[in-house]
Amino acid sequence: MVLEDIVKDVAIFKAHSAAVVVITDEGEHRFDAVCDEIIRVPRADFPLCVIFNTLAGHLFGYYAACSIDDLARSMKAFRTRLAEVSREQKKKEYTIYESIQDRELHRVIEEFSQEFDAWRNSGALTSLSVEVASDMSLLLKYAKGKLPVEDFWLEFENKRVSSSPIDMLDLTLKRAIDELSRPVDAIRHQAKTVTVGTSRKAEAQYGPIFDIFGKLGFSLEHVRAKDVIIIKRLQDALTGVKGHTLYEVNGLDEGGMPTAESTLTIVRRQGVCETMHSRYDSPALLKGTKNTIIRTHKIYAGTGHSDNASIIVIPIQRPRRIITHLLLLQVNFNEEISTAQKKEIMGVKINDITNLINEYDIPWKDEYLDGLSVKFLLGEDVEVIKNKIFERLRNS
Repeated sequence: MVLEDIVKDVAIFKAHSAAVVVITDEGEHRFDAVCDEIIRVPRADFPLCVIFNTLAGHLFGYYAACSIDDLARSMKAFRTRLAEVSREQKKKEYTIYESIQDRELHRVIEEFSQEFDAWRNSGALTSLSVEVASDMSLLLKYAKGKLPVEDFWLEFENKRVSSSPIDMLDLTLKRAIDELSRPVDAIRHQAKTVTVGTSRKAEAQYGPIFDIFGKLGFSLEHVRAKDVIIIKRLQDALTGVKGHTLYEVNGLDEGGMPTAESTLTIVRRQGVCETMHSRYDSPALLKGTKNTIIRTHKIYAGTGHSDNASIIVIPIQRPRRIITHLLLLQVNFNEEISTAQKKEIMGVKINDITNLINEYDIPWKDEYLDGLSVKFLLGEDVEVIKNKIFERLRNS
């Protein structure tokens, strides 16, 4: 009678999409149609029958745990490869943006992502907590640059350890490995204690511009990830920073765009900027180049229109990517840098100039940049630069 009730219970479990495994005596067939697998043990009298059942249960638990631990071993291998790539990136002093654009990193992540997706689609990750599994799916995309790193900063604000999604992916892998390794430890009657640090890693970026960032209380997270590499290149083209002015932005619309009522006001300045007169000494309407910088979210480097000074203007953003400040730097550009360095700090702008020159069936030569100042190349429009090159070609 009891056995018949158990058969009915198993049938109910199966009807509710459970995966049912039954341990029963040899020759017992009433469970055949209502379960997924049957582990049969020799018929025996008490207490030997209990020992057989227990032994079968322990072996089943052990091998089930081993299959879960296989996932942990794959994740350990991926974590090791990820650490190797990260070490190479640190040797090259990569910024966050350079890190997530690294082709070797993409290759390593792509290989693991295919394996991870296969596990997820087959239901093999049911032993992993929902939080870790969902974080892993997102972080694989963030670390590969498929999703904006600025979104990562917001989405993982309360639990990330640094500004880099690669660091957070490493931490999440550690949590996944701990969760998946634990079943085998339990079967073996082992205990494990894992302590996870909560302090955030400091971003190791140095130089005259980054130093000012720190003094003003800003971090790399207050600019777009791609702008970090632009700032890094600009630093290499400077001989020094003479002063800086920090402006506060007010009156933007909900999307962070300028309106007719948007204003700027100076909140702090240092160096040569301390004695300069500005219409923004008190709140004034946002105009000109500064309006364009906020609208496009792009760094400006070149010439100040009112005084012809060499300047760099960096938009500072807060959560939701709304610009709250502009940082203007009075700088000295290094006019002795090589042509290769000029091309590097110009970024994609050099491609636009090259294409303009080629349209006139004139092959591009890097020597066209010789004699053109860094301030001119950075601050002027591509059409102006093209015309200057043509003028020099006509006079040569």
